[in-house]
This record gives sequence, C-alpha cells and structure tokens, in this order.
Amino acid sequence: MILDNLLTFTGTSNGSSGGITSGPQTDAPTVSADATNIIDLGLVGIPASAQGGGARDIGAGDDPAMKLSAIVTKAFAGGTSLALTLSGAPDNGSGAPGSYSVMWQSPAVVLLAALTAGVQLANIDVPRPAPGQPLPRFLKLSYVIVGTMSGGGSIEAQIVLDRDDQIVGTTGAYSGYPAGLNVAN
Repeated sequence: MILDNLLTFTGTSNGSSGGITSGPQTDAPTVSADATNIIDLGLVGIPASAQGGGARDIGAGDDPAMKLSAIVTKAFAGGTSLALTLSGAPDNGSGAPGSYSVMWQSPAVVLLAALTAGVQLANIDVPRPAPGQPLPRFLKLSYVIVGTMSGGGSIEAQIVLDRDDQIVGTTGAYSGYPAGLNVAN
C-alpha cells in the first residue's frame, strides 16, 4: 500500500514539516468529530469548473479505483458504537469548502471489543457523487460516536490505490490459516 501525504485524513501529515514520517498519522476519536485533515482535490493550474472548482479526478469508477482505507492502529478499550462517514463539498467560490453532502456511511460497530488493532473499518472504493450532488473538491472523514467512547484507541485513514484487504482469522493469521499450514490442492 502506497501512502500519499495529500490523501491522508488522519494525523499530522498534511501541512506538517518533515513529511509523512514526521509524527503520528492517527486520530483517537472520543466524541463525534471530523478527522484531522480535509482532503483538497483542487490543484493550482487546473481550470475551475462550474461545479467542481478545479477538482482533480481521483478515478471514482475506474478499475482499479481509489479506495478508502481506515484501519484501527490501537485497540479501543471501551465505548458504545463507532461509525464513519465520508462527505464531499464543492468549492464555495473562495477556495474553501461549501456545503458537505454525505457520500458514504459505514455500518456502526457496536461491539467495541471488535475494534482491535488491524481491523479495517472502510472497505469501499471512493464513491461517485450522488445524483444531483456537485463534484466535490473537498473530502472529509467523520467519526460518528453514539454513547460513550473511551480507552484511547486510534485510527489511521487515507485514500489509497491498493489496500490490504486480507481477512484476519481468529488465530490472528491472514485468512485464518496459522503459519506453516499447507493446504493440499
């Protein structure tokens, strides 16, 4: 998986000096809130469009498509439920986000014991704008928490081209097979 500093929702990567390795790239949500960074798809030199405000094409609908990756990097110790939303907004005409529209919402994870390190919370391609929704220049990820959240868990989220989607089984190994097990064909 290749990480792009400009496509990272969480942590100190966007705008921090030193690049992607300069500090923690995670958020530790305890209340409903937006992720640390808003992704700006606008680029200098791209002509502003009537609806997109100069938004670059990140390949929604392409094959392979850009994917949303949101991974638990530190287990959550307690809480009621956690869900994620991805929203997009056009340029407001002044180079800032206009009104956000929800493009995708995850199912709520109600069993927080399931929020262990390595769990993938988003397994979707970056969605197309909904019918009637303007082409977004800005994308934001939000944490939706119902009830309480405690225990210092953390999440790392970004848009990537290739995401690690192997299922981790109850043994802690990918696809559930322990190391050294040979499966006859």
